[in-house]
Amino acid sequence: MLVVFLLLVLFCSVIMFLSDMSGKSPLYKKAFVFFSSPISRELVSHIKKDSSVLTRIGALREMNLEYFAIDSQGFITDNERALEELFVDEEDSRKGDACLNVMASRIATVFASLREFPFVRYRAAKSLDVTTMTTFRDLIPTKLAARIWDCLIQYKQKTEHFPQTETCELLILDRSIDQIAPIIHEWTYDAMCHDLLNMEGNKYVHEVLSKAGGPPEKKDVLLEEHDPVWLELRHAHIADASVRLHEKMTNFVSKNKAAKIQHGSRGGGELSTRDLQQMVQALPQYSEQIDKISLHVECHIDIVKALLGLFEIAGKINRIIRESGLRELGQLEQDLVFGDAGMTDVIKFLTTKEDATRENKLRLLMILAAIYPEKFEGEEGHNIMKVVRLPQDDMNAVNNMRLLAAASETKKSSTGAFSLKFDIHKKKRAARKDRTGAEETTWQLSRFYPMIEELIDKLNKGELSKDEYPCMNDPSPTFHGTSQSTPMHQAPAPHSMRSRRTPTWARPQNSDDGYSSDSVLRHASSDFKKMGQRIFVFIVGGATRSELRVCHKLTSKLQREVILGSSSLDDPPHFITKLKLLTANELSLDDLQI
Repeated sequence: MLVVFLLLVLFCSVIMFLSDMSGKSPLYKKAFVFFSSPISRELVSHIKKDSSVLTRIGALREMNLEYFAIDSQGFITDNERALEELFVDEEDSRKGDACLNVMASRIATVFASLREFPFVRYRAAKSLDVTTMTTFRDLIPTKLAARIWDCLIQYKQKTEHFPQTETCELLILDRSIDQIAPIIHEWTYDAMCHDLLNMEGNKYVHEVLSKAGGPPEKKDVLLEEHDPVWLELRHAHIADASVRLHEKMTNFVSKNKAAKIQHGSRGGGELSTRDLQQMVQALPQYSEQIDKISLHVECHIDIVKALLGLFEIAGKINRIIRESGLRELGQLEQDLVFGDAGMTDVIKFLTTKEDATRENKLRLLMILAAIYPEKFEGEEGHNIMKVVRLPQDDMNAVNNMRLLAAASETKKSSTGAFSLKFDIHKKKRAARKDRTGAEETTWQLSRFYPMIEELIDKLNKGELSKDEYPCMNDPSPTFHGTSQSTPMHQAPAPHSMRSRRTPTWARPQNSDDGYSSDSVLRHASSDFKKMGQRIFVFIVGGATRSELRVCHKLTSKLQREVILGSSSLDDPPHFITKLKLLTANELSLDDLQI
């Protein structure tokens, strides 16, 4: 039904276009027509029928752009309802198939536009034994891989200059691969901005002093890659980002005459964070002086305003962390994930920290449910609900974590016996391997890592199990009969022969103005010309900012550009709202905002 509707919309659009461009008095003298996806021969023939329209068409092309870029290494297919349509409690295979069809065609346009032909790998459905029923949810990556493959074959056969041999790797996963990443508090600057602040996409609105001394003016700060400081700090721990922003502000003031004048009027001394903020906020009042001493001012005032926006954002985040007791909660979350805390610790926190917000209690319980799903069944589940005293729609989100569990995990929890009492002597369970010994962790609360980090690393080394992650276009005839973890093909050459344009935002900026970035991206990692074949990872059901961060990190580490795709990019509050809908279809997203 959805496919028919989209075709009807396209047909109506073409009819409207022909109406605008036909006759003696067309609406436009010339039309340049670009389709975001392939169109049928019938529609092309319909356009060609009107000879008067043909002479007025300057271009007619298929662009293959049915996706949205969220940054230089991430894209979404804008299937916002994918979680609801694919993981819902009462499965609807017809609706699910329609969702996967649209998603597959949009993913395929990514490869068509980039002229890439991937090895298509996917997470296979797991089962413990022959009695385990395979559900539609278990087969999501398998079904999506097959549909993407069909689309790619069409491009390979019909699209000019499309590669005829594999040029990259695609790994298809779904949200069941990592239930914790979408809800745990991620402590990097980027993730905290979108988690804790009321942002509109990548836009943050803040207030600055007006030039005329009137009421504060609202200013927009866009957290995007054109800003070199944001580029440098977005993936830094919030504590590190705050320190480095303070250093940049101090450095700017020390080099700026107008700021020095104001500093002198305050009696000198060491500058506090508040002093720096007020000083730079007042700089627009010194614009005339700045013009006069422009030779001595190394920062344009607009750049300073942008820096001030980031400075204010970091300060607001730190206030929220302090006032909501988020550090203690964050420590418990990570201890829970790494097996250093258990059920008893969570219950103690929830019963003693009465000032904890409803959302934070809910997220902690959801992490617990991902690690101990059996604890939320039967009588014990009711006991937990009584202890935490959360409303029913919140508990729906906790209970719906089971819908994101893999088949083997569901089987274990449904057959295993458990005590109706909290067993403080029971061995604690870990959802992650602790890697603090292997990787340096300068800041607290930075131990957590998304599961895709391990999977991408194994894929790069050729160590990803063929049994668990088969390939649609594997050349081996015995592929599906082996459980070996050997590479499916020769590991890609460390330096691809394909030339790639270096992004403009990655070019070095030689400046010492207290603002310019010293980001790693300014160095070797961003030179895509020296990198090997790309790795694409697509997650059905929503990706997280921590997973996007991992792709940037591994691009530098592996010297292969890693690109993350998903049906949507979800921050924790938005993801929780979607999760509630899996058993509450009559409610709207607006009704469930937490």
